Amino acid sequence: MTAYVDTNVLIRHLTGDTPDLAVRAGAFIDEADDLLLPDLIVAETVYVLESYYGISRDEAAEVVRSVISYRSIRTSDTALLMKSLDIYQDHRIDFAEAYLAAAAESTGVGTVASFDRALDRVPTITRFEP
Repeated sequence: MTAYVDTNVLIRHLTGDTPDLAVRAGAFIDEADDLLLPDLIVAETVYVLESYYGISRDEAAEVVRSVISYRSIRTSDTALLMKSLDIYQDHRIDFAEAYLAAAAESTGVGTVASFDRALDRVPTITRFEP
């Protein structure tokens, strides 16, 4: 089966929250051939793990890295997501900003227009305030 996978399926599988749904989610992920994981769902998964479940940034990054590496998971740009997780973890910025910094770096653009000064922690890009 090819299907897009939603955050709630990943969260159930990763946390075991609501045990019956966790079992179903885990079996689905294990048995699926081709699960498409959009970048937006990765961002939401990081957010839910950190904000709702209180998982540390380091643990959230590691857990999401493992999800991206599952046999059945396919992303549009795995390298970009992995770099985003590195920046999120290493520079202690929100995942959305980390993704933006990773995209700026990987495309060679190198500049991000933002009022968010946390991006200044990422030495490989330049933040510009409009």
